[in-house]
Amino acid sequence: MLFAIGTRVRFIHSNDEGVVTALLGDGMVNVLLDDNLEIPAFLDDLMRADEAFPKVKAKIVPGKQEKPAPAPIAPERPAAESQYTIIKGAGIQVAFDPVIKSDANAEKYLIYLINDTNFDVLFSYGLSLNNHLKYQHNGKLNGMSTYLVGELQFDDLNDSSEVDLQCWRILTDGTGPRMHKNLKIKPKQFFKRLVTAPLLNKPVHLFRAIENLKDAVTRQMEEEDLRAYTKRKAKPVFSDDSGKLVDPHEVKELAEFIPELDLHIEQLVENPQKLSNAEILHIQLRHFDAYIDKALRLGIKRVFVIHGVGKGRLRDAIATRLLRLPEVDTFRNEFHPRYGYGATEVIFLG
Repeated sequence: MLFAIGTRVRFIHSNDEGVVTALLGDGMVNVLLDDNLEIPAFLDDLMRADEAFPKVKAKIVPGKQEKPAPAPIAPERPAAESQYTIIKGAGIQVAFDPVIKSDANAEKYLIYLINDTNFDVLFSYGLSLNNHLKYQHNGKLNGMSTYLVGELQFDDLNDSSEVDLQCWRILTDGTGPRMHKNLKIKPKQFFKRLVTAPLLNKPVHLFRAIENLKDAVTRQMEEEDLRAYTKRKAKPVFSDDSGKLVDPHEVKELAEFIPELDLHIEQLVENPQKLSNAEILHIQLRHFDAYIDKALRLGIKRVFVIHGVGKGRLRDAIATRLLRLPEVDTFRNEFHPRYGYGATEVIFLG
């Protein structure tokens, strides 16, 4: 289904509602939720908010016994009281919850994704048997939650079952870099992994997939001043791949380049009181474009753009520009002790 900008949509799996604000391509759009959080979302996980969920009706054939509608996949477990306190989350885990038959043997396994961290992620999950994709599912996995993604029949354990999982952390603007894990389910190892899973609070066959959603860059930022952090990370390089020195003028530019741009209008022009809001935004974006062009030309790896909080117009305009730049690896507007949510970190492709 295609959605235009401004379409009000609902998330199929969570019933959250919002408005489409941008078309990102690759089957994704930006959605501004009702709580003012803007996140990227897969088209497959959205429906128009004014549409009703489809109802499944049993088909009755005259002269034949009525057949019930197929049983739906079991819903997500309700929140249960934890048997223990999670001191340090293990990240994204894949749990196989056995469904036991009357003879005490497992008939099949319900497959859950577990996120025992405080970070929300988008995910793409696929299950393959004998190198053939059986099914795939895309969705959003909130922090401290579980998500039922499918099931695996007991007999399929011998069919070279394989789980492919991709995750992207949801940031205030955009997403973090892709994290990927491929799990080959081997029966001998599978049956040794019976442990009590976090959040599910019952014995399952558990595999760790994405073990650290809080990357080293974020941890480092929490421990030091932003200006010191960016200057340390953006050390100028004075030679090219062959080891020869680059042009002296460029060396000087690199040495003097400040990997932090303050877009508060009083830092850019004199007497900003005489300017309209539209003129202020135009000036700020002109300085932003020139700054990013220079950073790319000099081969800078990362910069911080300070835009403040306000109503978010400048932040959103910056995010829109960054999404269109193929040279940008990722960007994030996360909380920092000094700037709060008033700065966006931009990381360029190496």
